[in-house]
Amino acid sequence: MDLQIAGNAALVTASSSGLGKASATALAREGANVVVNGRDEERLAEAVAEIESVATGEVVAQPGDLTEPDDLAAMVETTVSEFGGLDHLVTSAGGPPSGQFLDIDEEEWYHAYDLLVMSVVRLVHEAEEHLRAGDGGTIVTITSRSVKEAIDNLVLSNAVRMSVIGLEKTLSTELAPEVRANAVLPGPHETARIRELVEQAVERGDYDTYEEGLAGWGEGIPVERIGDPMELGDTVAFLSSPLSGFVNGVAVPIDGGSGASNL
Repeated sequence: MDLQIAGNAALVTASSSGLGKASATALAREGANVVVNGRDEERLAEAVAEIESVATGEVVAQPGDLTEPDDLAAMVETTVSEFGGLDHLVTSAGGPPSGQFLDIDEEEWYHAYDLLVMSVVRLVHEAEEHLRAGDGGTIVTITSRSVKEAIDNLVLSNAVRMSVIGLEKTLSTELAPEVRANAVLPGPHETARIRELVEQAVERGDYDTYEEGLAGWGEGIPVERIGDPMELGDTVAFLSSPLSGFVNGVAVPIDGGSGASNL
């Protein structure tokens, strides 16, 4: 299926690994020109090389910290200068530390808000003019299924990510009709972090093999497995395309049906 985004310009944050990288890969494979971001320049270069191996669009690296306003401005500036504009903004960020409410200090609350919420606020401020100028600008925020159902021991994610959804919904009306804004809510996917946890469980003797450990993560999921990151990436690419042109202001769970929420 041709998503009709070849030649478009996209910026994907926190895309040197995990779900951000899968999203950048899906966009680049469809012919979009993509700026890829991460803090670790060596890992970022490796991600660019990996994405380029399947890309039909151009791929450019832009190092930067999502909590640094100047770095965020540079990401947008690089996208515009390299590709002549910005059509698609995909916001991703690493998860905040785990912990229960009484274990989290005030500094961690402020850092989580800066990382998860203010990074999106600042990026949209920088990108809005460029997104409006194109033919069908889009914003897709990658958050978490925790905005639908609180997850034990993840109070920061449970509480702070809700602000991103409120922002996304507001942007879907305030920036329309030139720009659409949507969110994806991932459940467990086979990212490097999940692979590491499974390998540790095998080393402890909890499972005999990696495959057995991975299957354990799929317990309770109706499709009986966890997700492939590219399944989420492909959804992000679809939401960035004109084929989803009447989809606006929604938050799409991508969790294999494991959520118990009706909405």
